[in-house]
Amino acid sequence: MLARGSMTELNDWNAKIIEEFRANEGRVGGQFKGAPVLLLHTTGVKTGIERINPVMYLEENGHLYVFASKAGHDSDPDWFRNLKANSKVVVEIGTRSVEGLAQVVNEPLRSKIYDKQASIYKGFRDYQDKTSRIIPVVELVLDE
Repeated sequence: MLARGSMTELNDWNAKIIEEFRANEGRVGGQFKGAPVLLLHTTGVKTGIERINPVMYLEENGHLYVFASKAGHDSDPDWFRNLKANSKVVVEIGTRSVEGLAQVVNEPLRSKIYDKQASIYKGFRDYQDKTSRIIPVVELVLDE
């Protein structure tokens, strides 16, 4: 996700994208125009409250992957910490809502998948270049 000045700004920004996503059968404009975006529901590790985050994804050989890039910041996004504590997720993709599990992808597959995403969307290469951490890749295994 993009960096914002405050948590309130980020929450407002996410809320607008979520509203647009749901109003347009899973499509959004702006910086995400034409990009594959899903809504990832996780459970807050501290609060137990459901959290929803719009994230770009890659579908590759029947597998669905998301990227804990946080726009290249040096810390992981909250949604990633949440799913590490509780791997149960709900994914809204298009007009469907599906339950599933999140699994962190290990090397060498992590690099292969991340490099594929970065070859399609240059911003992901920039995110990795901005940070010293290795950006996690997560597979979403859906109950379909």
